[in-house]
Amino acid sequence: MIAALSQLLIFQLIGEIIARGLELPVPGPVIGMLLLFLTLMVRNGPKPELQSTSQNLLQHLSLLFIPAGTGVIVHLHRIADEWLALLLSLLVSTVVTLAVTALVMQFFNARQSAGE
Repeated sequence: MIAALSQLLIFQLIGEIIARGLELPVPGPVIGMLLLFLTLMVRNGPKPELQSTSQNLLQHLSLLFIPAGTGVIVHLHRIADEWLALLLSLLVSTVVTLAVTALVMQFFNARQSAGE
C-alpha cells in the first residue's frame, strides 16, 4: 500500500512541478492525474496493488470533503456577499461540463460505430 500511495503522490508532485515550472493555468494534481492515466494506458492497466489502494481511497472519499465543508461554514459571510458570482460560475461551469461530456461521448460513439 505504501508503494502505491507513493506512486500516486509522485505523479501529483510531477504535475505540480510541471504546472508551476511552465506557469500553466491547470492545477498540478490534474496534470499528475493525466500523466498517471497515460502511464496506465501504456502499461495496460494498473498493478493489483495500485488498484486495491485506489479502491480503498475511493471508498473513503467522502472524508476528504469534511475540510471543504468546514471552510464553507467558516466563510459563510463571504458566500453571502458574493452569492451572485458564485451562482453564475456554478451554472456556467455545469453547462460547459455537460456540453463537453456530451461532445466527447458523441465522438467516441461515432468512433466505435465506425470501427464496427
